[in-house]
Amino acid sequence: QVKKQCDQKLLIRMKTKCVPCSLNLDTQCPAGYTKITNGTGIPDCRYYLEIKTHTLSFPGCRHRCVKELEHPECCQGHWGPDCMGK
Repeated sequence: QVKKQCDQKLLIRMKTKCVPCSLNLDTQCPAGYTKITNGTGIPDCRYYLEIKTHTLSFPGCRHRCVKELEHPECCQGHWGPDCMGK
């Protein structure tokens, strides 16, 4: 039995919105993503608050999230929608 389908795994990474670190404990990743950071996340961003005519910038935190996708692909030497071509 020759294997015709050789699916590739794709790892999609994203970061959540930057918020005050104290509020980041409960931040969830979007549906389908897995959170790979703990606690308050990573303090590597800034968030902004607009107060009347001024915009203030504060250090904040965000979480990293990943999602694994199977990308269907034919093995070498096969092609077509069902990978039957040789």
